[in-house]
Amino acid sequence: MAAARNFAIFMTDQPNATTSALPAQERAVATLAAEVAARLRDRNWRLIAAESCTGGLLAAALTALPGSSNWFEGSFVTYRLSAKEQMLGVSTQMLQRHGAVSEPVARAMAEGALHNSSADISVSITGIAGPEGGDVRLPVGTVWFGWGLRLPEIQCAQTATHRLPGDRQQIRLAAVAVALRGILELTSPAQGAR
Repeated sequence: MAAARNFAIFMTDQPNATTSALPAQERAVATLAAEVAARLRDRNWRLIAAESCTGGLLAAALTALPGSSNWFEGSFVTYRLSAKEQMLGVSTQMLQRHGAVSEPVARAMAEGALHNSSADISVSITGIAGPEGGDVRLPVGTVWFGWGLRLPEIQCAQTATHRLPGDRQQIRLAAVAVALRGILELTSPAQGAR
């Protein structure tokens, strides 16, 4: 599959991408990205992302696919707190009260991405990829996700948290896979999304 090959070429240029589990993760992400592309094309929808700990990795997986500009609007890479505030409208008070790795912030990021785009669906990812930054309450591998829809009012349709295992690159790839699976779930015919 060309998408898997393109994404694998991108990943081999990344530091710490030598773990033996990575090629399988890369192939799984590329497969999920192709499924998301088909689903979005079928619905004539455009996707916008808000990424923190993945640092654009979701956007890279999606843009490895030819024709992605037809269904992928882009990604806000909001690694710092100030970027979340300035680019997505996440409030300082929310960040101070809940922290960047939290359900309210994931929700606000998903909604903020839609408010600042013309996309139909959004996904947000905020977490701790490590190796530093974790603690007892939020260990390395803790990632929050949000998925939003424009129906016609913007709303965060669902959120989820996962504790993802592995090293930094494995956690980031696993987070991208979770985000893509969430898009597939939200756009499935059984969900009845518009």
